[in-house]
Amino acid sequence: MKRSLGVCYYPEHWDEAVWAEDARRMAEAGIRWVRIGEFAWSRMEPAPGRFDWHWLDRAIATLGAAGLKVVLGTPTATPPIWMVEKHPDMLPVDRHGSPRKFGSRRHYDFSHAGYREECRRIVRLMAERYGRDPHVAAWQTDNEYACHDTVHSYSDAARAAFRDWLAQRYQSTDALNRAWGNVFWSMEVTDWSQVDLPNGTVTEPNPSLSLAFRRFASEMVVEFNRVQVEEIRRHSDAPILHNYMGRVTDFDHFAVGADLDAASWDSYPIGFLSDRIENEPERKQTFLRQGDPDNQAFHHDLYRAVGRGRWWVMEQQPGPVNWAPWNPAPLPGMVRLWTWEAFAHGAEVVSYFRWRQAPFAQEQMHAGLLRPDSEPAPGLLEAAEVAQELERMPEIDLAPAPVALVFDYESAWAWEVQPQGRDFDFWRLAFAAYRALRRAGLSVDILPPDAADLSAYKLVLAPGLMRLSDPLREALARYEGLALVGPRTDTKTEELAIRVPLGPDLPGLDARVTLAESLPPGAEVPLENGGRFLHWFEHLEGDAPVAWRTLDGRPAILGNGRVRYLAGWPDDATFDGIVRGLCAEAGIETLDLPDGLRVRDTARHRFVFNYAPEPLPWAGTILIPPAGVFWESR
Repeated sequence: MKRSLGVCYYPEHWDEAVWAEDARRMAEAGIRWVRIGEFAWSRMEPAPGRFDWHWLDRAIATLGAAGLKVVLGTPTATPPIWMVEKHPDMLPVDRHGSPRKFGSRRHYDFSHAGYREECRRIVRLMAERYGRDPHVAAWQTDNEYACHDTVHSYSDAARAAFRDWLAQRYQSTDALNRAWGNVFWSMEVTDWSQVDLPNGTVTEPNPSLSLAFRRFASEMVVEFNRVQVEEIRRHSDAPILHNYMGRVTDFDHFAVGADLDAASWDSYPIGFLSDRIENEPERKQTFLRQGDPDNQAFHHDLYRAVGRGRWWVMEQQPGPVNWAPWNPAPLPGMVRLWTWEAFAHGAEVVSYFRWRQAPFAQEQMHAGLLRPDSEPAPGLLEAAEVAQELERMPEIDLAPAPVALVFDYESAWAWEVQPQGRDFDFWRLAFAAYRALRRAGLSVDILPPDAADLSAYKLVLAPGLMRLSDPLREALARYEGLALVGPRTDTKTEELAIRVPLGPDLPGLDARVTLAESLPPGAEVPLENGGRFLHWFEHLEGDAPVAWRTLDGRPAILGNGRVRYLAGWPDDATFDGIVRGLCAEAGIETLDLPDGLRVRDTARHRFVFNYAPEPLPWAGTILIPPAGVFWESR
C-alpha cells in the first residue's frame, strides 16, 4: 500500500492567524496527516459543562482545506484542574503512598470510576460532533498509556477496584489462599477487605499477589481504553489507534490492541539509547546520534503484531528531545533513515513530533520540524526529501519473515516481580534474541504468546516465557520447523509458583529444570565451543539429546529434534553462533553484516540501513554513507 507522512500539531498553542500558513507549508512539504487535540481538554471544556468547540471546528476545517487528513486525539491524558477539584481522589498514588499532583500530565488513576465516566462523556461529545466530519480520518485514544510510570497506582480507588477484581477472579478467599500459598508466613485472609495492595510491606510481598496486581492494573488500562473506543465507534467509521511507547511492558498491549483498528508508537531513537537501552558505554558513544541499530526495528515489528498487521509511527523524533539524561542532535540523514526503516517494516504513516518547537512550558527544548521562530529545522528538509522519494517509490508490500520471536507482557510482569537476579529482565532477554536475528541479516515477525499457528516460519524463538499458553503449546506440537525455547520458559504456573512436576512441558522433549542460578556481573558459565552464558543458567535433567554442553559437561541446549531448550542467557557472540547454526539447519540464508548495517526485506525490495557513523560496504562494490539508506529490487 502507499505510505505517507504526518505531523503532530497544536493549534491551541498558536495564534489562529498562522494556522492556514502552517497548513499550507505542511502540505507543501509532502505531509498528508496531522494529529491534533490530545492535550486540549481545558480549551474544549474550560469549566464543567461549558464547552468551546468552535476553535477546534475552525482548526479542523483549516487543515482539511489544505488537503490534510486529521487524526483527532481524545484529551483524557490531561484532565484540567477543575476535574481534579471535582474528583480529588482520581489522582494516582505512588508506591510510597504519595499522591501524584496536578501540574503536568497523566494525573489520573485508570481504575477511578468517576474519572472513567468523565472520559466517556467528553469522548462521546467529540465523536458526536466530529465522527462524520470528512476531514477527521482517524482517531487516537488518550496519549501514551503508562508514560511516567502511571499504570500502577496505590490509591484508595485502586484498592477497592482490586478487591472487587480479586473477588470476581477467585470467587472465595479460600480459593485465593490456596492459589497464592497464603499459608506461608500466615498470610491467610478470611475477607476481601483484608487483601491490600503490594506496597509498603516489610520485605517483598507474596509474588502471587504482586503478579495479580499487575494483571489487574493491565486490565484497568484495557477497560479505560475500551470505554473510549465504544463511544467513538457509535459515531465514526474512521480507524482508531493508540500511540504506545518504547520499552514499556506495564500493561498488555495485545489486549488493548484487540479493541483498536491499528497500533502506533512514539519513536525517539536517541532518547531511548540514552534512557532505556542497555549498551556498553563505548557502543552508546558510537551510536550517540543514531540510536541503537535494532531498537526501532524491534518496536516496529512488535507493534505490527499488536496492530494485527496495521501500524503507524505517531511520533517520530526529528531533532533533540528534552526528556533524556542527555539530548544530542541526530546525525544528518537519520530522520530520513528512521522514516524509511519504519516504512520498510510496514508502517502506513510516519508522523513527526512536532510541527513547531514550543517556546514555552515543559517541552520547549524538544525540537520540531520548525524552529520556535517558524524557520525550517533540519528535520523538515529530510522529511520533505522522504515525501519526494515516496512519490517515486512503488507500493511497499511486506513479505513473510522466515523467523519469528514470541513476546509476552505477562512474562515481563512475572520476572519483574521475581527476577531472582538483579539484571534479569524479560524485555532485555527478548531484545537480545531479536538482535542476534537482526545481526544475521534476518527480517523478523513478532508473535503474541497465544500464537496458534507457527507454520509460516522456519525458525521460532521463545525466550523467557513464564508459561506456555495452550494455543502455543499445541502449535509447537504441530510445528515442522525449528523452535528454540528458553531460558526460563514454562517453569512456573499461572500463579507464579514452581511447576510440579517440574517444567518445561515441551512437546516431544524430555527435559526439566532442576535448579536455576543467576550470575552477577563478571561471572559466566563457559561452553565447550568457546561460548558463554551470562546473567542466568539452569541445570537440566532428562533423556533428550544434548546439542550443546557447558565446559564442565552439563547441558546447555537440550534436544536435537524440532523443539530445543536453551539453558542460559548467551552473550552476543554465543547467541550469534546459536542463531546461525539453527538457520543453517533450517535452510535460512544469513548474512555477514558490518556492525551498524541492518537489512529489511519487503515483497519487492531489500532495504539496507547504515546506523554507523562511518561509511560501510554492501555487496562488495557499494559504499553506504553514514545514515545512508539503500534499496534494491528483489
